[in-house]
Amino acid sequence: MEHPGPAMRICLMLALALWVRALPVAAAPVEISRPEALASLKSPDADERRRGAVGLASKGRMEDAPALIAALRDDDELVRAIAEQALWAVWSRSGDARVDDLFKQGVAQMSGGRLREAIETFTRITELDPNFAEGWNKRATAYFLAGDYRRSLGDCDEVIKRNPQHFGALSGYGQIYLQLDEPEKALGYLRRALAINPNMDGVESMIEKLEWLILRRRQRSI
Repeated sequence: MEHPGPAMRICLMLALALWVRALPVAAAPVEISRPEALASLKSPDADERRRGAVGLASKGRMEDAPALIAALRDDDELVRAIAEQALWAVWSRSGDARVDDLFKQGVAQMSGGRLREAIETFTRITELDPNFAEGWNKRATAYFLAGDYRRSLGDCDEVIKRNPQHFGALSGYGQIYLQLDEPEKALGYLRRALAINPNMDGVESMIEKLEWLILRRRQRSI
């Protein structure tokens, strides 16, 4: 369920702006094709890999997700950050203009706190395109925000069936099981999420706190 918030997006935009500003005029990034972006992502040059990740953010497809997931472990911090944003962009494109318009509408409704409307919109998306994993993921988020944890869990199941590497849904399981006071289950899912995307500092911190909490509970039960 986890999605980059406004602060993260602003930080990424600033980082990208600084990167572009630091390049010579002749080397300024230009529009590249999807095959070029995939090739650039494998380059030994960090600037080229950044360029490739940016290209996939606008032109990538679901089948490109493994390349972006691999880039989450890149040596370059900015490549990792752009790759994460690119993954969310790729996951959020269904390929159907009508579904994509509804998706934007549902996200706006959820951001505005209109959870019932958002749930209805995302439900419509799951009916129109049940294979679009992000439709299920966003409805899971809306259910979670509405306090309907069981339905949120059910939608997380649907996401993972379609996109097993969806670290957002895996961390979402963790958040749900924390609300249900099942810390061991929460810990397992959070570890799975972090294994896919090691850049989620909030999840890493939550894991450390959970490990301490579980240890304390076990000690008290002895």
